Amino acid sequence: MRVTHLSLTDFRNYEHAEVELAAGPNLFVGSNGQGKTNLVESLVFLSTGSSHRTPLDSAMIRQDEPSAVVRVRLEHDGRAVLLELQLNRGSANKALVNRSPSRPRELVRFLSTVLFAPEDLALVRGEPAVRRRFLDVVLVQRTPRLAGVLADYDRVLKQRNTLLKSARASGVRGSALSTLDVWDERLVTLGSEIVDERVALIDDLVGPVRDAYHAVAGADHGPGLVPLLSVDGAAPDDDGEASSDAPAAMNGESTRDRFAAAVAALRSRELDRGVTLVGPHRDDVRFELNGLPAKGYASHGESWSFALSLRLASAQLLRDHSTTGDPVLILDDVFAELDQARRARLAASVHDFEQVLVTSAVLDDVPDELRAHTVHIRGGQVVDE
Repeated sequence: MRVTHLSLTDFRNYEHAEVELAAGPNLFVGSNGQGKTNLVESLVFLSTGSSHRTPLDSAMIRQDEPSAVVRVRLEHDGRAVLLELQLNRGSANKALVNRSPSRPRELVRFLSTVLFAPEDLALVRGEPAVRRRFLDVVLVQRTPRLAGVLADYDRVLKQRNTLLKSARASGVRGSALSTLDVWDERLVTLGSEIVDERVALIDDLVGPVRDAYHAVAGADHGPGLVPLLSVDGAAPDDDGEASSDAPAAMNGESTRDRFAAAVAALRSRELDRGVTLVGPHRDDVRFELNGLPAKGYASHGESWSFALSLRLASAQLLRDHSTTGDPVLILDDVFAELDQARRARLAASVHDFEQVLVTSAVLDDVPDELRAHTVHIRGGQVVDE
């Protein structure tokens, strides 16, 4: 799968842009602040439903404009597909597939992207929410129906938290909380599926992450991934301390049974705090190098290599499991952070992907083999050089 044409209207600093893209490597080059990242951000947003830079859709609409439009023409096995997404201020976004109305979250079925950007250092050094999002994006790209499961879980979680806050404020306890039991059941049902899918994904990533780390860093530092589950007593959002009330994991018990037991054990604390203390929204994954947590022990270079390895590994997984071909691999301002040897190794690692998009402020930072199709950007415009 590859993008053959990208069209933007009132997206970020682009009043209008038309960009033809080739198979293989495509390089967007221009000074900082000219709009290179905005181009690739539009593709990431269309394929994942969110930006890697902002949680606000309105931030991607050009100033003083009511909406922005992203149009992408794809090609796979000789078949062309036109995807269109309109971002609206103050109303729901709209999507079209070959001119027919669709839900925005359905676009992931047609376009898959994997982005590596400087912000990805937070995968290793940041908060658990960053790592949860990384896992969930890959899950949905690999199994699109899980987007509905994650959305349903979020709705149940919000409803349950609202009920807990109300009960705390009114002092309600005991049998008067029968409504909470209904939400508990839904929380456990949906949450158990998410936990199991994440754990399976973590297991699948271990081998590809090791291979990618060795390919990029030129050394094997024993990268590892360990799930930290709140249903088993871990509480990563509380500084990694285990909850004294949540039961420890028992051999042979299903995730659903462990989840239900943890919910029951923590109910008193949840009523006191007015918040749900167990579930996939409280989980984490620990990244390790040579058996030590990468967060806090890894150097800047090691952390950078680990984050890049996570993205390359997820791209490899999607390549192996997708029916639409390779994901579009996007390297946003990556080469400036790498020495000459790592630049060459990275270029060798990605050269066989069906399409690779690279952004750089300096042309000479990018190896020659990734400059086959170069697009120059200046002031929100595609220019001829």
